[in-house]
Amino acid sequence: MADSLTAGPRELRRSPLDHLAAELDAASAPGIRLREIPFTTQIGVRAEPGSSAHGALSDATGVGLPAGVGDVAGDASGTAALWLAPDEFLVIAEPDSRDLVAALWDALGDAPGQVTDLSANRTILEVAGPCARDALDKGVPADLHPRAFAPNMAITTTLSTVPVLVWRTAVDTYLVLPRASFAEHVAQWLMDAAREYHTQETAS
Repeated sequence: MADSLTAGPRELRRSPLDHLAAELDAASAPGIRLREIPFTTQIGVRAEPGSSAHGALSDATGVGLPAGVGDVAGDASGTAALWLAPDEFLVIAEPDSRDLVAALWDALGDAPGQVTDLSANRTILEVAGPCARDALDKGVPADLHPRAFAPNMAITTTLSTVPVLVWRTAVDTYLVLPRASFAEHVAQWLMDAAREYHTQETAS
């Protein structure tokens, strides 16, 4: 009891899938690995391309802002900006990147646009391994073939019936970003999709 009373907000916080961490690990197989990447900083940015606000925000991200559908500026090793719409972007960075949030607010100033801390809005599920794309193809209607969806591309789509962002960060690694309220549904769907690869392992 004393520990909980003296713990700070960082120690007390729980990610949307914290209670499923062991199940996600157990659902993983040699061909597919599932895990949550919690507490990333996620910042919604809106600005008209070509405007002074867009230029200032692009500079403030440190990686720029993407120019078109599927584009990502930066990469998963640090800060990245994902294209959502011609004037809308999602900036993703390390947990607790308060300096970046403040820098973007300062860059926008009073210019037309928007900077919103959305860190609590979505979580991230990593789907990795040689069977990752095959599993996602069961529920994602978008074309994930490498010719259409290369590493470091991101798109808005659905998984099953849930709106998600899918970001391909490496050849066999995808990040799925559902809203927090749908995170458990998406995790359960992915764990169910991964069962096939346990069966293949047993059969071999």
